[in-house]
Amino acid sequence: MRVHKNKILIIEDDTGIIRFLKSCLAENGYDVITASNGQSAMGIIHSHCPDLILLDLGLPDMDGNDIIRSVRTWTKVPVVVISARSTEDDKAQALDLGADDYLTKPFGTIELLARIRTALRHTRTTAEDDQIALQGVYTVGELNIDYRKHIVTRGGVNVSLTPNEFRIVALLGRHAGQVITYKYMLRELWGPGASSDNKILRVHMASIRRKIEPDPDQPRYIFTEIGVGYRMASDED
Repeated sequence: MRVHKNKILIIEDDTGIIRFLKSCLAENGYDVITASNGQSAMGIIHSHCPDLILLDLGLPDMDGNDIIRSVRTWTKVPVVVISARSTEDDKAQALDLGADDYLTKPFGTIELLARIRTALRHTRTTAEDDQIALQGVYTVGELNIDYRKHIVTRGGVNVSLTPNEFRIVALLGRHAGQVITYKYMLRELWGPGASSDNKILRVHMASIRRKIEPDPDQPRYIFTEIGVGYRMASDED
């Protein structure tokens, strides 16, 4: 069974802190990627689409608040600031720009891990669908999307989606019953710099349907709206 690990991007220029954070997070089951400056961080955010960002504000080439401002124009990925800046004004500015939490250096491992778990949990349970918000799951027919465990099951059996496949199904589940356009999906999943070519979605969708649909040629759960996008089934279908 494939186990999904949350991917955390550390944006920090202090090599000692990077080593400490990488070791701590890896030991607790997270995949870790790092960036030591703002420019490389922005490229990684667009290409790797992390599940959470740990952000130091004092970067060598830009202020971390500029990263928060940019990221919030297109994604709700949780951002936890880890900074030596400790004034109320510093905290208020980062939070007002869209940071989910703010930790002042130095901080303890237990507190850091708790803040990360909370940020991930809040992101996954904030959705338009009441069922997801209350229970962390979306269920239609025999299909179950578990937003907390990153698992999709059909008839109680894990269908073993890849991380990108899960993100597509999870996005559609959050808007079940609504048509989600190709453009919107590409932007939400791969950022504003994503190609407008729908081929990547079609390839992923073909694989998803082989895994979740009893008959991929007669879909029950994800419908194609020709020339527009995709729609997740709801109880009203």
